[in-house]
Amino acid sequence: MSSRNENYREITWQEFQTKLLDMGLVQKLDVMNNNAVRVALRPEAADVITTPHRKYYFRIGSVDIFERHMEEAQNRLNIPSSERIPIAYHQDVSVINAILQLAPTLLLIGFFLYMAKRATGAASQQGPGGLFNIGKSRAKLFNQESKVRISFKDVAGADEAKEEIMEFVKFLKNPAAYERLGGKIPRGAILSGPPGTGKTLLAKATAGEAGVPFLSVSGSEFVEMFVGVGPSRVRDLFATAKKNAPCIIFIDEIDAIGKARGKGGQFGGNDERESTLNQLLVEMDGFNTSEHVVVLAGTNRPDVLDPALLRPGRFDRRVTIDRPDVKGRQQIFKVHLKPITLGVTDIDALTEKLANLTPGFAGADIHNVCNEAALIAARHRKDTVTEPDFEQAIERVIAGIEKKSRVLSPEEKKTVAYHEAGHAVAGWFLQYADPLLKVSIIPRGASALGYAQYLPKDQYLYSEKQLLDRMCMTLGGRVAEELHFDTITTGAQDDLQKVTKMAYAQVSAYGMSSKVGPLSFDDPSQQEPQFQKPYSETTGQMIDAEVRKLVDEAYQRTTRLLQEKKPLINKVAQLLLEKEVITKEDMERLLGKRPFSTDTSPTHRPNEEISPPPFPQDTPPDDVKFKNV
Repeated sequence: MSSRNENYREITWQEFQTKLLDMGLVQKLDVMNNNAVRVALRPEAADVITTPHRKYYFRIGSVDIFERHMEEAQNRLNIPSSERIPIAYHQDVSVINAILQLAPTLLLIGFFLYMAKRATGAASQQGPGGLFNIGKSRAKLFNQESKVRISFKDVAGADEAKEEIMEFVKFLKNPAAYERLGGKIPRGAILSGPPGTGKTLLAKATAGEAGVPFLSVSGSEFVEMFVGVGPSRVRDLFATAKKNAPCIIFIDEIDAIGKARGKGGQFGGNDERESTLNQLLVEMDGFNTSEHVVVLAGTNRPDVLDPALLRPGRFDRRVTIDRPDVKGRQQIFKVHLKPITLGVTDIDALTEKLANLTPGFAGADIHNVCNEAALIAARHRKDTVTEPDFEQAIERVIAGIEKKSRVLSPEEKKTVAYHEAGHAVAGWFLQYADPLLKVSIIPRGASALGYAQYLPKDQYLYSEKQLLDRMCMTLGGRVAEELHFDTITTGAQDDLQKVTKMAYAQVSAYGMSSKVGPLSFDDPSQQEPQFQKPYSETTGQMIDAEVRKLVDEAYQRTTRLLQEKKPLINKVAQLLLEKEVITKEDMERLLGKRPFSTDTSPTHRPNEEISPPPFPQDTPPDDVKFKNV
């Protein structure tokens, strides 16, 4: 019953029948909401009922059963049809009950409104249109009013790439100078290279130098959960570019939509990605070169891009931005040192030394070193950043933070010291090993209990003698353990992995085995795992035998060398246990000068067809190496 019927007293059907109906006191019945019946009594009922409650109701299971019982009761009382008790039906619903009944519908409507608002939120910021604006391109337009502050002077260490990109800027600024000779402006260029080498920075500098409208968009912004949004945004992007021609379009991380078609399945979002790629191919082949629209794209995975995207006529040029050499690193250091308060006056000498200490570093790594040096100086409450701060920053970037909480037992510490002493002594007396910079037995990073830091120079060709010396130097730690202890430990796992990769690369990729011959089974462009080897089982057994022979020869050579220098290993290990960190100067006091000249490069010149040296792929080819123990 509703709150308006709270004054009614509830009775049972039997009470209603015996005390009210059989006594002839009922005047009318009102069925409320098909589940309760209110009883209206005759006026003379006041003389019969002496209780204060004269309003009654009783509950019913169903209307049909109630009507049948009423008919049976009135037939039993022989009540004529004209005098039978009237029954009325009413619906009495309160406001609260109505809201509760509508609550699921209201919640469902609110959910859909919230999702629609989120889906169209970014599109509505670009202008009116709401849901109809979701297919609009999200590219940011930079023009004379919203000019990019970065220019080519802020980009260092990529002179050749800047020159090639600068040519696009010249095309757009003065196209007549090229078109009068019958030349056509290139339609696009791919900026490729390892992560952190400055591809996006170079594109920003192009926007700052061009003086023409610049549209910047990420490849992932074309991919949405709605079907057809990606192609629609591609069409809108190129339509906007045509309106603002001459214009430059930059698509960052184009591999998000430009992967080769027909790979990775044909379901769900993959179909939408391929539709977006197809629309991009059509648009790049559709606009005329006279419209002066240039498309630049950045990626660090050019090998996965669709061949149709890379063909001439779409992306005519491929600009490779590699890790900088020592001169490039010096230029990058000068750029990143500008906002830092330095405690040295000779900037050229500082940047030259830092460039020599960071072989294999990309621009992002160098920026990280400069930032870490400033943080270290601030942590020690210094007013300026000095040279030792940069050295600590380089060490932290390479080997990780010191694990002061990781306390080694005396036996483990002694093992680590002799292990690292074996690396240091082996490299000291091997002609083609990299110059030693520092040896440490302080735990760093996730698993490095000690490391030896070397300074490899920028080099592109490696001879067999150089690779053999590097293998012997890498095996020096395991050999030193074997010579000075009754048993060996698991500390040489990382060294053995590197040696194995070097040996397999020499035999199966670089053709340095006389038995296997001048064959190369390595395909750098093949990124996906191969389930079938490109050679027979007999050739595989031959490669395994040659690799084992090569590693055994290096191990025996290292054993003979360190057996001869065993007293020197003891000296270095004892000094390590005493100081924990020793430098090149300490090694010279113990062992004397290295008996080799500093120039250990091969006599022949490098050429462009030689691949990087066969070192582990998780570190740069000329990275500062450290040994996990």
